[in-house]
Amino acid sequence: MVDEPRAADDIQPENDEVLPAYASGLTEDWWAVILGGAILAVAFTAVYAYGQLEDSPTEYMNPLAEWIRKPGSWTDNPAVSLVKDGQYSVLLGTIAVCAASLVMFGIGQCGMGESFSRFACGFLAVALLAVLAFVMAGQATVKLYHLGYALWAIVLGLLISNTIGTPAFIKPAVKTEFYIKTGLVVLGAEILFGKLLALGKPGIIIAWVVTPIVLTTTYWFGQRILRMASRTLNITIAADMSVCGVSAAIATAAACRAKKEELTLAVGMSMLFTVIMMIVMPAFIATVGMDKTVGAAWMGGTIDATGAVAAAGEFLGDEYTPVAMTVKMIQNILIGVIAFAVSVYWTIYVDRGEKSQKVSLWEIWYRFPKFIVGFVGASVLFSFIHETLPEGPAVLDAMIGGTTKTLRGWFFCLAFVSIGLETNFRELGASLQGGKPLILYVCGQTLNLSLTLLMAWLMFKVVFPEAATALIK
Repeated sequence: MVDEPRAADDIQPENDEVLPAYASGLTEDWWAVILGGAILAVAFTAVYAYGQLEDSPTEYMNPLAEWIRKPGSWTDNPAVSLVKDGQYSVLLGTIAVCAASLVMFGIGQCGMGESFSRFACGFLAVALLAVLAFVMAGQATVKLYHLGYALWAIVLGLLISNTIGTPAFIKPAVKTEFYIKTGLVVLGAEILFGKLLALGKPGIIIAWVVTPIVLTTTYWFGQRILRMASRTLNITIAADMSVCGVSAAIATAAACRAKKEELTLAVGMSMLFTVIMMIVMPAFIATVGMDKTVGAAWMGGTIDATGAVAAAGEFLGDEYTPVAMTVKMIQNILIGVIAFAVSVYWTIYVDRGEKSQKVSLWEIWYRFPKFIVGFVGASVLFSFIHETLPEGPAVLDAMIGGTTKTLRGWFFCLAFVSIGLETNFRELGASLQGGKPLILYVCGQTLNLSLTLLMAWLMFKVVFPEAATALIK
């Protein structure tokens, strides 16, 4: 990316590999807002204007759903994931999503001064790997163990980058932040404030009390006890582990301008521990006879990825999944809050202290991840629609279920493929700093597990015991 105009006395980045770079035109963040906003506008309009069912005026279908698909399930023949019983709808929908993504992100790249043709050539390879990741995740045995597309996407990318190396023609389309930032803007439509508040005070207290404590304590531990060499790596790992994994890591890395390899390291550890925790935690809850409502809330507040929380909740039983998901979705709201807080702290204290220069307050705005504006804006707008429009809940359910949730999954998959493609273990080894990042993550997650369990027990068994019954109905 190119640089956004700034005052002469503002601090300039010392490394071209920091996040985010400043742009003279629209930045990657603003393009993520534009593309994510356009997707939400088109999806909502399609459902609201053309999706009402004639025989049931209060229900809506999504006219775009058939054209927004991803590979499905299969047992012995992977071709079944795309073509089932001679029907090509999944294959056509998959091709349509890839083509639309190529056009959208290609326009964004052109808007940032990059070559559309070079991006398109690389994107075809990235998209093919994303399709393969979805196919691998759809295998029946693999689904049984909840090894989702994110894991396969990263693994496929890693295999290429650490063997033959990422080919030069693919690199223009390896845009981890662009894909996931756009996906996060789209995710904003799913974070409905009114609905979350209605689901219960316990989840709000669990998520909004424990998370800041764990984040600040882990960061303090990394700086004062472990003496981490990189503040940006420290805060990125702390946010990744305490808030909600990859999404929080991206937002925080952008806020403090962490190096790309630091973001990759944080995301890699998050993915590893997410897989372990979503398998081990339900088994532990069942083995010790823990109250399943408490256990579900515990998982929702500690397992990083939203999809992994849902999968872990299913191990306990379908009726407990809403408890886990409620806590996690309330926690997801903190993405924007944490990113803003980090941008303020880094601007006023860290940069000023390290460079001994006066830092303009405008730096907070320059530093703030602009895609968070889209995330919060979408959440506020669609929360308002959900609460005020009579058909709001039905329209939004059709919009999210048939369009935006699937697209968000595609964008995240493209991002995970990109993470793998730009990660080289030999280069990553230098970031491990004698194992300190791993120690930081393990110690922080231990604190997170302990405090969240205590808070979940207090909220659902002592303070609001009736809330558990309401949530699992």
